[in-house]
Amino acid sequence: MEKIYELAIEMLFDIGIIFIIVGGILFKFPPKKINGLYGYRTASSMESQTKWDFAQKYSSKVMMCTGFTFLIISFAKYIFKTGKRGDLSIGIMALIFGCILMIVIVEKKLKQIP
Repeated sequence: MEKIYELAIEMLFDIGIIFIIVGGILFKFPPKKINGLYGYRTASSMESQTKWDFAQKYSSKVMMCTGFTFLIISFAKYIFKTGKRGDLSIGIMALIFGCILMIVIVEKKLKQIP
């Protein structure tokens, strides 16, 4: 059980690195055409090619920012001494909140595009 508590913050660090790498790849090589296989695929992003192109670039930037935020939170554990249960709670809540916020930010921006 003790290992689970330690893994929560390490997991947040690892996922932060993955978000940064994947966001960078999607920014550098965004999918050119609307597809159902990869990229930022939501109903609003697939409404038009203009929205699709914007969503790919913008969501990759937001994903990289979210990844950096996860890294900062994982390093903050060493500055602020939290207990094992606190680490688990912080790790899980940061992941859930970060992923939801990422989608909300991109969808809100997509609504502004004609």
